Amino acid sequence: MEFLAWAVMASATIPMLKLLPHFGISKYWAAVCVIPLGTIAMIWWMGLKLQDLEKL
Repeated sequence: MEFLAWAVMASATIPMLKLLPHFGISKYWAAVCVIPLGTIAMIWWMGLKLQDLEKL
């Protein structure tokens, strides 16, 4: 069951390759999504960057 959850989160790597450059993050950081908590961390980081962009 845990593998299934990990596989779903790791599949977020492909969309991350396209989204990260828009937030000023290198697309190679999408490789972090292979680590189970990496996807959550990248979504959190993108949220912080989005808040910064909204302030401008």
